[in-house]
Amino acid sequence: MLEQLQNGMNKIDRALVESWVRDLVIVKTFIGLRFQEAILKKVADQLNSGYRLALPEEESKGIDGFIGNKAVSIKPETYSSKKSLSEKINVIIIFYSKTRDGIVIKFEDL
Repeated sequence: MLEQLQNGMNKIDRALVESWVRDLVIVKTFIGLRFQEAILKKVADQLNSGYRLALPEEESKGIDGFIGNKAVSIKPETYSSKKSLSEKINVIIIFYSKTRDGIVIKFEDL
């Protein structure tokens, strides 16, 4: 196993790291934020309310955005089954799951 690990480490070069960082920062972060905003907008529309994305200091508390004046966190449905996570989020959680036809959104009363 150590030989396999060493072999894998020898394959890491600048181009691989740049590709990984570009994918993480530009692609996944951008898409993730657009996805979060779409969910916030949909829930806010259903509740006839406004919404906004969280500020960086709010994000550090597990808040992804606000619907009206209520802080919310947006998580995939699979998040609820991950009991081993030590993260404690003290806001309303909006769960979503991807389907063939789009997404299904579930949330507590806001």
